[in-house]
Amino acid sequence: MSDPIVPRSIAIPLRFLLRSAQVAFAAINAGLVGYFLKAYEGDGILGRWIYVEVLAALAIVFGVLLMVPILHGYFVWPIDIAFGLAWVAAFGTLVNALEATECGQDITNLECTQWKVNEAFTFLSAIAWLITGFVGLFYVWRADQQRLGYWTGRYNV
Repeated sequence: MSDPIVPRSIAIPLRFLLRSAQVAFAAINAGLVGYFLKAYEGDGILGRWIYVEVLAALAIVFGVLLMVPILHGYFVWPIDIAFGLAWVAAFGTLVNALEATECGQDITNLECTQWKVNEAFTFLSAIAWLITGFVGLFYVWRADQQRLGYWTGRYNV
């Protein structure tokens, strides 16, 4: 086996930092969307906020669970990619909802600024989940490539 690309002494704190960022971004999203849900007055975009709120709650739970040292392996990459794609969908729904309001042009309103901050953290959350997913996929692929010549030849049974 060849040397790892990133030494283990750097990889584990880096994964913990990425997981912490995922949880922090999801917590910020949950707080902002919770604020919007509390102030909801029936403008027709409730379903989008509920989707982002549920996704943020799930991301917090899974992010904390995946911080457990025994789950520091790279084999949870399908969960990471699924959450990343779900965050991309949440970002798209929030951007689409923002274009339908007066916030699309007004940047001085405090509520519009909070909405745009929510969009930004939704995008950052998507990027963080996708990075961990693709890094895990790369390490799994690399480990598989290193084992290609391990079992060769024919066996008499």
